[in-house]
Amino acid sequence: MSDWVDVAPATTIEPGQYRIVDVDDVPIAVFNVEGAFYAIEDLCSHEEYPIADGKIEGDRLTCPHHGAEFCLRDGRALSAPAVEPLTCFPVRVHDGTVQVRDDRWD
Repeated sequence: MSDWVDVAPATTIEPGQYRIVDVDDVPIAVFNVEGAFYAIEDLCSHEEYPIADGKIEGDRLTCPHHGAEFCLRDGRALSAPAVEPLTCFPVRVHDGTVQVRDDRWD
């Protein structure tokens, strides 16, 4: 079971911004979407390229490599060429710090 990993103070990640943290050798991008935090693996489900640097509009992230769109709230693919969702992770704010964990092996 993975422990919670500190990402950053919540006040330092503005809406529409993100931070990347390594959790057990997995790059996880944590996004602020209108004041709520969501975490995805920094890997497009279409071609396995880093995705966090894509265009963010509201809760949508567009892959910078092939233009597929994803919902940051739940990882689902919203447009071709992607059909598989992004891998999402639990995220929380604890004592003012954004934290994430990889619970896939729990």
